Amino acid sequence: MENELEAVPGVKIIYLIKRKPATSREELIVHWFANHMPGVISGQKAAADKGRRHATRYFATLFDADRKGRHPWDGMAQLWWDAPLPIPDEPYGTKPMDTFQEKAEAYIPWTTTEYVVMDGALPVQPLTLNDPFPCTRSGFCKISFLVKAKQGTDYDAFFSHWLEVHVPNVRSTMLEVGGFRYCVSHSIDPESDHYSGLAEIYFPDESGWQGYKETIKPDGMEEWVDADELLILSSTTEMIGIP
Repeated sequence: MENELEAVPGVKIIYLIKRKPATSREELIVHWFANHMPGVISGQKAAADKGRRHATRYFATLFDADRKGRHPWDGMAQLWWDAPLPIPDEPYGTKPMDTFQEKAEAYIPWTTTEYVVMDGALPVQPLTLNDPFPCTRSGFCKISFLVKAKQGTDYDAFFSHWLEVHVPNVRSTMLEVGGFRYCVSHSIDPESDHYSGLAEIYFPDESGWQGYKETIKPDGMEEWVDADELLILSSTTEMIGIP
């Protein structure tokens, strides 16, 4: 890449969501959209109105089932803040505050530094017959890579390779096959977090992802990545809380 990639100011905090065994996926999504997201939106607006710290963006990705029809994770919420938040004493939802948290396994924040490599536009169309947000968007194929490093990894070396070697390789492949958005998020505490990082790539449809898999060349990432723990999850729908 011609210019050094710069981190997005602040942090991106990710919450990986998995439903409880007795909860259907449809049930989880209904309560996430209708009973949880509005509360998060109103809470952040109230904080902003009072001049307090608040999230500036908020959306959630709904993951498709994997090849075996399973959902290792049902989705992930992402909120952008000016700086890391205090570590909670216990996972969110341990004491449910709404029906969504009753239906989901308790979840913890994963604080990351984000790099936007390709800033392709994603539409935001607020609702007109109901409250504007939350709303949804689709019409794309999104692939999320949840990356765990091997035990004993030198994270400085790993993250440098990721940004300086792997990112240009992925970017050039994306441009070749018609991908339009590419973001990378690195854990700010990779020694403690289960996943070291997240990569998100977007295509207009699934054919772009197929082309990507056929075109991408190895670049040495396997030296650091734990292949057994790597998750590659697809999605076609996002729920938008704060655009």
